[in-house]
Amino acid sequence: MKKKAALHNLGCKVNAYELEAMQQLLEKNGYEIVPFEPGADLYLINTCTVTNIADRKSRQMLHRAKKMNPGALVVAAGCYAQAKGEKLEKDPAIDLVIGNNRKKDLISILETFQKAEETETVHESKQEMYRLDIGKTKEYEELKIDRTEEHTRAFIKVQDGCNQFCTYCIIPYARGRVRSRKMQDVLSEVERLSGTGCKEVVLTGIHLSSYGVDLEEGENLLNLIRSVHQAEGISRIRLGSLEPGIITEEFAEALAGMPKVCPHFHLSLQSGCDRTLKRMNRRYNSAEYLEKCRILRKYFKNPALTTDVIVGFPGETEEDFEESRAFVDEVSFFETHIFPYSRREGTKAAAYPDQLTEAVKKERSRVMLSMDARKRNEYLEKSLGTETEILIEETVTLGTEIYWMGHTRAYQKALIRSEMNLENMLVTAVPEAVVHGDFLLCSQWKL
Repeated sequence: MKKKAALHNLGCKVNAYELEAMQQLLEKNGYEIVPFEPGADLYLINTCTVTNIADRKSRQMLHRAKKMNPGALVVAAGCYAQAKGEKLEKDPAIDLVIGNNRKKDLISILETFQKAEETETVHESKQEMYRLDIGKTKEYEELKIDRTEEHTRAFIKVQDGCNQFCTYCIIPYARGRVRSRKMQDVLSEVERLSGTGCKEVVLTGIHLSSYGVDLEEGENLLNLIRSVHQAEGISRIRLGSLEPGIITEEFAEALAGMPKVCPHFHLSLQSGCDRTLKRMNRRYNSAEYLEKCRILRKYFKNPALTTDVIVGFPGETEEDFEESRAFVDEVSFFETHIFPYSRREGTKAAAYPDQLTEAVKKERSRVMLSMDARKRNEYLEKSLGTETEILIEETVTLGTEIYWMGHTRAYQKALIRSEMNLENMLVTAVPEAVVHGDFLLCSQWKL
């Protein structure tokens, strides 16, 4: 009888990719993948540690797994497992801790643990730790996928680690230094996924802009995009989060010359206040950031610019916050993801004086979220009456109506009514209204 494995992911798209890869490893080795419910023999949680909330959710899911089946094997993998392994070592709910750069060894680790259990030679705490000194490894962890659950869109991990050491961020300590995937391995995966019908790929990483700094000359992000652009069957290319420094006239012009590249750019900001940016160690100022947005808007017509903003950073005064809010307003992003500052033990900012209260962070988040809703609606309304391409993904029920839902090239959600099965099809349509908050409604469409 096949052993049953239940998996759960926390965190970013890189984590999601890695969990898909681990799932496929389990399937190839005889495991049946089942829902994250009681009855599994193995529970694998790919954890996150980017915020305190992520830590808490990781612990909760691990404990929930053990409660669902006390006799099951509970495995903590990923960033929280890497960064807080010493704490997990004392947790009786967890049987195995697998850090970053060891996920590729999942099957051999499970086999070793199970043999030790059978011969009663398991570690006396009944827990085994599999963690590298992630800060010293130079090896890119070669995980791969042969298909994607989304079918229409595939997130492809091309890079790991970060050398930036922003003062608020724990990720360089959980992920290590920059390590890039070989270009040919990326291309091989793109071709495999294209063969399954996938029409869109998203190149993603922990610090995507650093892709290639550890490879031979000429292997950089732009050349990787050029290579992926040549892959047959792929109609769209998106990019994960970019740092402002990579946006130059040459870079933007080159992207604009590749029709498959979508006009949707997530350009990390974190604050619109220069004083705060400096204390965050972000390595640019607001004027430089604004110039990068101008360059993208020069080469792409009305591109969807999205970003992240942290509110309530230690020492952020009311004046600092207003400067940041006004800057975000000036840029006019399509979407702004707002994060209250989370104090991470081991980072420089955790020791900064003038830590703000949760009440202040909550109020500043509310102000930013309100502006984000207004800006998003303004951007959507600019698209009305203009023919656009939509990649249809699934059906959704909104109110009493059933629609086909997909994304435009600018990553706007669009709705179409049709009796036909449109899944994974590219259609063109003219949006006529913004409905249900943030959907573009299209009555007329064509293949």
